[in-house]
Amino acid sequence: MKKDILTLLDIEKEDMDLLFKKAFDLKEKQKKGIVHTPLKGKTLGMLFDKASTRTRISFETAMIHLGGTPIFMSTKDTQIARDEPVRDTARVLSRYIDCLAIRTFSQDILSEFAESADIPVINALTDLYHPCQILSDIMTVIEFKGGYENMKIVWVGDGNNVAHSWINAASVLGLNLVLACPEGYKPNQGIMEKALENCRGKIEVSEDPFEAVKDADVVYTDVWASMGQEGEHTSRKRVFKSYQVNSRLLEAASNDVIVMHCLPAHRGEEISEEVLEGSKSVVWDQAENKMHMHKAILEALMA
Repeated sequence: MKKDILTLLDIEKEDMDLLFKKAFDLKEKQKKGIVHTPLKGKTLGMLFDKASTRTRISFETAMIHLGGTPIFMSTKDTQIARDEPVRDTARVLSRYIDCLAIRTFSQDILSEFAESADIPVINALTDLYHPCQILSDIMTVIEFKGGYENMKIVWVGDGNNVAHSWINAASVLGLNLVLACPEGYKPNQGIMEKALENCRGKIEVSEDPFEAVKDADVVYTDVWASMGQEGEHTSRKRVFKSYQVNSRLLEAASNDVIVMHCLPAHRGEEISEEVLEGSKSVVWDQAENKMHMHKAILEALMA
């Protein structure tokens, strides 16, 4: 039976823990120069609607390191742009490739691909979720904190797709998650309710970033205007101006707090230059870990 990763609610805690273990093992192999090619002869299709740096390159590099071949496709260059039904494209691609990573706007389109395809389908970002990002982020938390248990993780900013995947992760793994978001920009209520149905952890939402980060072990932020929201940039800067992750905000956190950002960062907006480039920032390790986690995911789904 094929396995898809459309949201983190699709993955059991035990499977996530295995992915973390596998990702660290693959990272160690790479550092030691050990060649590991379990996906030789396999092909990963990458169908992207949205621009990408880290997600695209980390998936492509991961597939190459594992011995396989990535094929990148911009949706506008496929017959989908000429109104071919998603289900037809999904069935054809299933005859050509072994796995499909999709970066698109609508979660419904992703789900339709998964329903029609005979191969694993991976969510490489939609407007609602970014599950692979959070798996690599939790890997980074484990790397710098020794584990994710009993860690207070605080999201500061917009209740966007990355925040939604943190909510799902908290539900499955039992995380202590606090989201500091202004009124009108809180996480989707339906996503919150679904995550809370069988939640193993603690999920809170606050409008006060200083109260939220009190004793935080991890402080995480993202851009205030995501892709597709560029027209709201000016208005969002006004709304979020008190939600910047800066040295003053971090004074309320734990002394050994780590700061995370999924990038790209707008220095001087959601995060200050001082913090992004400071000693508490693990942003560059976080970005590297996307590649190692993507290797673990691809090997788990295809090997």
